[in-house]
Amino acid sequence: MRIAWAIGLIAAAGCGDDNNNSDGDTTPRDAPVVDAAPTIDAPPDATPLAPCSTPVSGSTITTRRIGGVSGAAMLATAPPNDPRLFVVEQQGRIRIFENEVLRPEPFLDLTSPGPVIAGGENGLLGLAFHPEYHLNRTFYVFYTADDTSGVSNQRNVVARCTASAADPNVADPTCTDILSIPDFAPNHNGGMIEFGPDNFLYISTGDGGGAGDPQRVGQDPDSLLGKMLRIDVNTPSDGRQYGIPATNPYVAGGGAPEVFAIGLRNPWRWSFDRETGDVYIGDVGQGRIEELNVIPAGQLGGKNFGWSIFEGTGCCETQGDRCSQSAPFQSCASAPPDVFMPQDQRTHASGWISIVAGEVYRGTCYPDLDGWFLYTDYGRGGLVKARRDAENRLEIIDLTGSFPANPASIHGDARGELFITTTNGSVFAVEAGP
Repeated sequence: MRIAWAIGLIAAAGCGDDNNNSDGDTTPRDAPVVDAAPTIDAPPDATPLAPCSTPVSGSTITTRRIGGVSGAAMLATAPPNDPRLFVVEQQGRIRIFENEVLRPEPFLDLTSPGPVIAGGENGLLGLAFHPEYHLNRTFYVFYTADDTSGVSNQRNVVARCTASAADPNVADPTCTDILSIPDFAPNHNGGMIEFGPDNFLYISTGDGGGAGDPQRVGQDPDSLLGKMLRIDVNTPSDGRQYGIPATNPYVAGGGAPEVFAIGLRNPWRWSFDRETGDVYIGDVGQGRIEELNVIPAGQLGGKNFGWSIFEGTGCCETQGDRCSQSAPFQSCASAPPDVFMPQDQRTHASGWISIVAGEVYRGTCYPDLDGWFLYTDYGRGGLVKARRDAENRLEIIDLTGSFPANPASIHGDARGELFITTTNGSVFAVEAGP
């Protein structure tokens, strides 16, 4: 069995001081309008950010290192209409870049003696700012923590945090857990969180770890592992710190009400197209296949992505590491008829071992990139761009060039400009030209 995203083992590389597109360590590792629900009325946004003053034509993509943080950099993101760039450190801190300069003090520090346990695939893994962050200063984090209750080995936690009213570059030191998921193993934690166009919070979880989905959670709608969850953080109800959207598929029973889609192994990184609402999910494979799923806006609810009946389009006939890619779809006797198959799948034989799904470019600095989704692989590196047509087919182009090694994420700031983070702590801006 490969251990997905053993990023803790290479985190000591730190921030480094070179400006090359390679991050040094190349040790292979395994992984690391959306629904018909009514939207939530929101007050006017903060002052919109100005578009790029000097847009550059051309579609030749390059990267430029803007700096680095301590240990592995899990994600770069920003609040709506906020010019700062927030970078998540695996060990438990959130750092801020202003005008591409790293502020010396962290925005939030959840490292020991805080709640975050880090190392391997554990750590601070996700960050999402409330759509009304400019008014309520509220944001959410996903991290792994010890389970002191004795129910399981550890917990996957979504917590609510608040920025200081006195200093916008500092958060209050204490966050409130709103969702705690017992997890039996330290790998396959998922960890990406995002607010959708419906203003609900979406949470990806892995199958809990081990090989072959040992607890068979992927197809179990009662389990919160191996899923895409959707919750309403604005209307706590029934003793929870959140509410359940009325159009969640199991709101009336048959599964956990938080569950929105099932059948995922380790959806490490995924994103919404901020213009169309389409969803791009990269699901890290086991022994053979890395898969990219592209779901049109409004169609994610109730989807079954097949794990652990399928790895990619191939049947998984046995529990464990052995999945037969030669078996046709029809040979999976237990398969439901509506399994959603990936639009792109890459084999481990070709060097892919841990897909990193990125984001559709919607910035203004490089207009020829508009509408292209970028993704990569932690082990193989490189960069791929794709765009969806009206029939949900992908035009896929493998790019040539030198790109950062051991990427952990590709994600946009408030302007829609994209940044690549790596497991040695580097942060790169994605650029384009002739």
